[in-house]
Amino acid sequence: MERLILDYEPTVRLAAFLGVFAAVALAELAAPRRPLRTGRRRRWAVNLAIAAVDAAALRLTLAGAAVGAAVAAEAKGFGLFNALAWPPWIEFVCAAVLLDLAVYFQHVLFHATPALWRFHMMHHSDLDIDVTTGARFHIGELLVSMVVKAAAVAALGAPAAAVILFELLLNASSMFNHGNIALPARVDRRLRLLAVTPDMHRVHHSASARETDSNFGFGLSCWDRLFGTYRAQPGAGHEAMDIGLERFRDPARLGFFALLAMPFARDGGARWRTRQDSNL
Repeated sequence: MERLILDYEPTVRLAAFLGVFAAVALAELAAPRRPLRTGRRRRWAVNLAIAAVDAAALRLTLAGAAVGAAVAAEAKGFGLFNALAWPPWIEFVCAAVLLDLAVYFQHVLFHATPALWRFHMMHHSDLDIDVTTGARFHIGELLVSMVVKAAAVAALGAPAAAVILFELLLNASSMFNHGNIALPARVDRRLRLLAVTPDMHRVHHSASARETDSNFGFGLSCWDRLFGTYRAQPGAGHEAMDIGLERFRDPARLGFFALLAMPFARDGGARWRTRQDSNL
């Protein structure tokens, strides 16, 4: 199974992406959580173009960094799991949980560090949130993320197949929790005991500063509760809340090339919130 995953990695990744994307997009059409305020056609074109550029750039640079770190760690007997020699299924579960924790801390760091926020704010500048927002990341952010992930994989000595499966789950989680999907309230309450739901993550995309600095998790919901960053609901409610950043409300400033250039703007490193925000 592991050999099969490694041999057909690009095909597996593409099939998983297309399958999850189609499922979430259909769910959005069937049961939308809130009306899209800026429409779909232009946003989707821009967000999917960004995703395509990301995929091409990663393929040419650090696409295999995390898997390569896993292979190198196994060959040299480096990392936690290679020292403990646990059963493979335990290593897979522990790798998924600990890598998800690393993603949580990385996300917090992208909000707290001005140099990293320059790149991450492109993701938050989307004026609506749906499945395509889950693929809207600046290539600079993804390159930094890949380096962090490779370092975490090497430290853990995570199996290569476990790394690939985690990345598939991470991408699927990103598309799902950014989805504009109206889950029944009872389903959402139960599901978010374990996983990040669309309603939970939507709070993180609020234009309110105190709300965007919450709900940093991507896969497991426990990290926000454990570290005190959990917020159950947006103050204005999901239908009325504003999505995006206060500094970028003009759709004309959110075209393809403007988004790629966003981190390099003169004020790009400034936090979009202000100390005068009465919500702080």
